[in-house]
Amino acid sequence: MSCSSVRGSEGFTLLEVLVALVIVAVALGACLRATGMLADSSAGMRERTLAQWSATNHLARMRLMGVLPPPGLQRTQCSQGRIALVCEDTVITLENPAFHLVVVSVYRADEGVDTRVRLAQVATVLTAPTSPAP
Repeated sequence: MSCSSVRGSEGFTLLEVLVALVIVAVALGACLRATGMLADSSAGMRERTLAQWSATNHLARMRLMGVLPPPGLQRTQCSQGRIALVCEDTVITLENPAFHLVVVSVYRADEGVDTRVRLAQVATVLTAPTSPAP
């Protein structure tokens, strides 16, 4: 038996081990990045869902008050869960003054006006309350 045949069957070379480690490191890095993106996406979706609920609740509160809101722009706190939110109401009088278009946009409370990102927006038409028929 020659020395070369015994020597080749003993194991992996250092270069082969390093190449295998680089491949494993790249694969693990990709997995960690994908997991991080999934976590960020999940948190963002949760925040947008809570903002949508907050906007819907805000519109329901306006309907239950039974009074048409005045035209213009108003900001009110409308936090949902542990997230501090601000509802921005834009009220526009339509051709018939008995109808008002109300657009509620929801933003994070801690963001500036210039850098804020709208999380949700809901629009509806509110009507003036009618008196019951005699």
